[in-house]
Amino acid sequence: MKRRTFVRTCALALTAVGGLLAMGQAPALAAYPERPITMIVPWGAGGGTDATARIVSSLLERTLGQPINVVNRTGGSGVVGHQAIASSAPDGYTLGLATVEIGMMHWQGLTQLTYADYTPLALMNEDPAGLQVAQDSPYNSAKDLLEAIRAKPGTMKASGTGQGGIWHLALAGMLQDADIAPQAVAWVPSQGAAPGLQDLVAGGVQIAPCSIPEARSLIDAGRVKSLAIMAEKRHPLFPNIPTLKEQTGIDWTMAAWRGVVAPKGLPDDIAQKLISALKQVYDSAEFKDFMNQRGFGMVYASGEQFGTFMSESNDSLGKVMKAVGIARQ
Repeated sequence: MKRRTFVRTCALALTAVGGLLAMGQAPALAAYPERPITMIVPWGAGGGTDATARIVSSLLERTLGQPINVVNRTGGSGVVGHQAIASSAPDGYTLGLATVEIGMMHWQGLTQLTYADYTPLALMNEDPAGLQVAQDSPYNSAKDLLEAIRAKPGTMKASGTGQGGIWHLALAGMLQDADIAPQAVAWVPSQGAAPGLQDLVAGGVQIAPCSIPEARSLIDAGRVKSLAIMAEKRHPLFPNIPTLKEQTGIDWTMAAWRGVVAPKGLPDDIAQKLISALKQVYDSAEFKDFMNQRGFGMVYASGEQFGTFMSESNDSLGKVMKAVGIARQ
């Protein structure tokens, strides 16, 4: 009797499920996200990439309703962190803040990774390079600094990212445009702008060609001064810092960008939810206030537009790197 009752109960349950499927009412799956998310940062704590990742993550977790843990995965001139993002499961639970270096590392032969190994979600930031020296440096203009390098090549050192990274390229391109060999200033690799600037303050290097926002706290503290900005026009939040072209006549510009990506193969429904949430973050007053207070440039592109942006950045960086002798392919 009990067996017949059990069999009858199972049959009724199967019939009910079949009816739901027939009516397009399959049992609902848990909506994404249902557990914490990891945000991988390929550069060290304290730099502009880390700061951008942390404000984006703190605002994004409010929208998504799940904690977002920021993890710094440094090493290999950005390769370690970018590889960690690309190698993760494309399930929406591992995101990353990709940087301009993803369009540079493969040209150097450091990795086979390219922008095509990711699902592009949202470009959030772009910052031009600044030309920083210690406050007690004898050079008070980009022109003075270039003349000193030309007079005594090989006597100065610079730092701010890995070998062949964006700030290294900014300096090398500037030197080449000034008809100075890019190797005239020795590059000291670091895990980002923060340690490079500390080395500048300590006297280990004489130049830190990173973005002005990354150097802002040391500039405000009177320990570092910025001689010029490598952009077409002056930064609205730093109007007293001239452009490189104003001081030297050299029309050289270079900027770093940062954007949120996921591993390649992310399901479209999850990608669209993240893109929508990131747009809310970008449009929020909290994000704008944070970025403006630190002088971080705000530029937005999502999905395919961001993918196109990365592709174009990859091509243009490759051309410049070949021209200054940094590329190995």
